[in-house]
Amino acid sequence: MKLAYGKAALQFGLLSLPEASANAKPPLVIFVHGGCWLNAYDVEHSKALSQALTEAGYAVWSLEYRRVGDEGGGWPGSLNDIVQGIDYAQAQFEQYGVDVNRIALMGHSAGGQLALLAGEKLAGEKIAGEKLAGEKLAAGKKVQQVQAVIGLAAITDMASYSLGTNSCQTATAKFMGATVEQAPELYQQASPSQGKAHPKTVLLQGAADQIVPVTQATDSGMPYRTFDHLGHFDWIHPQSAAYPHLIFTLQELLPL
Repeated sequence: MKLAYGKAALQFGLLSLPEASANAKPPLVIFVHGGCWLNAYDVEHSKALSQALTEAGYAVWSLEYRRVGDEGGGWPGSLNDIVQGIDYAQAQFEQYGVDVNRIALMGHSAGGQLALLAGEKLAGEKIAGEKLAGEKLAAGKKVQQVQAVIGLAAITDMASYSLGTNSCQTATAKFMGATVEQAPELYQQASPSQGKAHPKTVLLQGAADQIVPVTQATDSGMPYRTFDHLGHFDWIHPQSAAYPHLIFTLQELLPL
């Protein structure tokens, strides 16, 4: 199902539901596709992974969002779209039989950066809500329920990444609207490695990745797992050697 979470044309997601079973409501994977933050790459290129996760028994909410080249896209608009899409899922998806209290965020590449940042934000809100336990919550305040965050070849340090020379690395300044020399504080804000990660965060990284260096995982300060011979796009192809590692990690963090 194509569902709009906002008023802009690109503020929508694709919701896939597993076959009905007698078991409990399926948990939800909210997936954020990559593509160097550029509008040349859209939600379509991650459909195979979404289908595989749905066949594995998960509901999948694959988010489209405004990117570089779209009005409102870039920093921080793209992140705001992801957070808005997550809020929409939590508010609306119970009607589709989804367990909105069991959610994992997953993002690939540039989408991994956005998912990790959203996970940090939502973890912070959950902690704030827990501190108010026993007190009356402010009107409309809700405690976010996100159980895990998984970064697939995720970009975690925007400053170091922007200094690279491949086509995705050189797109960083377009996404940020400035170079790291011009706006170091913004790059720090946009770097998941500089914040407080969601307590159940795992990075999965291929050692043969030619687009996102393995140091984006190993130097992130977050839990990570690296795998020899896996490349950048292997994570979104269910027939690759990466998929068993992905589904194992997901089932470990968000069991069916």
